Amino acid sequence: MSDAPDFGSIVPDTKDWTWVLRRPCPECGFDPAEVDPAAIGAQVRSFTPRWRAALGREGATVRPDPATWSPTEYACHVRDVYLLFDTRLTAMLTDDDPLFANWDQDVSAVEEDYAHQEPDRVADELAAAAEVIAARFDVVASDDLERTGRRSDGSVFTVRTFGQYFLHDVVHHLHDVGA
Repeated sequence: MSDAPDFGSIVPDTKDWTWVLRRPCPECGFDPAEVDPAAIGAQVRSFTPRWRAALGREGATVRPDPATWSPTEYACHVRDVYLLFDTRLTAMLTDDDPLFANWDQDVSAVEEDYAHQEPDRVADELAAAAEVIAARFDVVASDDLERTGRRSDGSVFTVRTFGQYFLHDVVHHLHDVGA
């Protein structure tokens, strides 16, 4: 188990990150213009060894400061992002312009007790979830790239921009954990 501080010390992220669809991220270097929709599955798979390495480091459950998640907490979040985005991508591919249910990542972190999860188990769960979402992106047909879906805040995505947004989340959190 970890000596991680109480989740109350984490300030919820309320930024609208959709701006990353228009320009590169100055923090992690992600550039949405470089995303090949046909390669998203392979990219996701390539991240798994990096996550395993981050989770295998000594101190993977320790927060660098009270207001920043530990590598394990970030990995739990990414695992859950993989699962959530698989559900949303499936809806985009099967339904007409689905409205996504709201997801509060900070509530999930508390309810799922990210701070006290075991890094080895998280690594296995993250790898399994990565394969699911990677396989889903592998079968996206070029004709489906402009299908739409909407978040509860009104943000509209095409399958193409959804993939870009998704990849940024994972790349950014790899950057956060130094992997």
